[in-house]
Amino acid sequence: MATDTISSSGQDMFDEMTERIDTAVMSGKIPEEIKAKHKGFHEWNQEITSKNHQPIVQILIDGKDQNAVDNDGNVLPTLVYMAREKRPQHHHNFKAGAMNALIRVSSVISNSPIIMNVDCDMYSNNNDAVRDALCFFLDEEMGHKIGFVQYPQNYNNLSKNDIYGNSLHVINEVEMGGMDSLGGPLYIGTGCFHRREILCGRKFTKDYQEDWNAGIKDKLQESIDETEEKAKSLAACTYEHGTQWGDEIGVKYGCAVEDVITGLAIHCRGWESVYNNPKKPAFMGVGPTTLAQTILQHKRWSEGNLSIFLSKYNVFLFGHGKTKLRHQMGYHIYGLWAPNSLATLYYVIIPSLALLKGTPLFPEITSPWIAPFVYVFCVKTMYSLYEALSSGDTLKGWWNGQRMWLVKRITSYLFGVLDNLRKLLGLSKMNFVVSPKVSDEDESKRYEQEIMEFGSSDPEYVIIGTITLLNLVCLLGGLSKVMKVGWNNIHLDALFPQLILCGMVVITSIPFYEAMFLRKDKGRIPFPVTLASIGFVMLALLPAIV
Repeated sequence: MATDTISSSGQDMFDEMTERIDTAVMSGKIPEEIKAKHKGFHEWNQEITSKNHQPIVQILIDGKDQNAVDNDGNVLPTLVYMAREKRPQHHHNFKAGAMNALIRVSSVISNSPIIMNVDCDMYSNNNDAVRDALCFFLDEEMGHKIGFVQYPQNYNNLSKNDIYGNSLHVINEVEMGGMDSLGGPLYIGTGCFHRREILCGRKFTKDYQEDWNAGIKDKLQESIDETEEKAKSLAACTYEHGTQWGDEIGVKYGCAVEDVITGLAIHCRGWESVYNNPKKPAFMGVGPTTLAQTILQHKRWSEGNLSIFLSKYNVFLFGHGKTKLRHQMGYHIYGLWAPNSLATLYYVIIPSLALLKGTPLFPEITSPWIAPFVYVFCVKTMYSLYEALSSGDTLKGWWNGQRMWLVKRITSYLFGVLDNLRKLLGLSKMNFVVSPKVSDEDESKRYEQEIMEFGSSDPEYVIIGTITLLNLVCLLGGLSKVMKVGWNNIHLDALFPQLILCGMVVITSIPFYEAMFLRKDKGRIPFPVTLASIGFVMLALLPAIV
């Protein structure tokens, strides 16, 4: 469960087996001596691929083997390799399908009452995390109510000032902790300890008591071969047909953020969750190191959360009478991420075009009616600054976060809205895109220097380039009018709020202007993207100059 409990020999065994399987899949050939030595290969042939193969379960380390010890002489826990069956004609349900297969296979190997879920790109960083989680489950007063214990998602590769706003500090330190008093935080898919029974659909009852010894004696009587054969049948792609797996049992299917919807179902069955955020992070992982990776990750998150909002699992409907209203509102912070893109697009386009044309959209700066706008702007800015600094961000990190606030809303969240509309219209189906976390040497060097990475002609960059150039042109055009006709004749009082708004967009967009016109490295915005952005800006300016 924790990386420091596995010896170098055990890790080597696992790595060697993984390498053998990957090599076999790529080459389609398995030497006879390897087939004879490793029973997991005896069914493999040249038709086997990563998307078309039978289930494989092999117990690499038997926890009952007293000879399997770590560097300190402690007996190692059971270590199992599992590859669930995959066939082209059967949908495998992405990560949720893998999780459910693991739940079933683990039930015949240990049947432990507690399941820990950690993503493949994360590792244990605090060996007290397991003990702390168990303390919550075993608490005499509240333990019987706890369905899962959630730890925050932390990254170990963030730049000093978090150039892409991936620290999740505000979510980890403020939002998730705030939900802890309302019924508990969301299940975020990693760094989480679940009760097996509850993850498999059990409803809360006041007299609930965990049977910590259930099934253990039976498992002690089985041989390794018997256990492996039984586990293989549970990892078959047809096992779930005609069952409630993926619906009432296990991790739910049909949503890109299967973790959130599964946690919601647990809360609606009456259970609470606990948020534990120790000073030493319990789990650490690898965060995105390029802008494209960040945009993709937030697109998947926002798209999935909006799909929940638009489905039968809408928290206000599905959770009505089952969870507190404030708890439901806490869920909707994330469910309404994507629609925020529409309001953001309005505020970064329409006021700027109106400024260029000399049309005021806000009350005059001397009017008392401007007070609500000034209040919202100032309070929002000061509070976000307070949240960031109190959560561990730097001042520059907060400013980078403001820039990424804009970027994510006009790209990731916008595409989240569009993809949901396509699904509602039947034009596309749900897919699960894994966020890549690997960068080449040049990209890594620019990331360490906190230089934003572009380097491709993605449509997201065209949107960013168009919005930033449009605001620059409108700001320069508005200022030129002021200088040309004078302060009094242009009604500066009425246009001043738009000047401020447009100016804020321009100031936060300085790295984008550099990437379009000044930088020469491979990570700059490609010239075709800049050219396309200029073309869209010219089209957008036509109504303003006519």
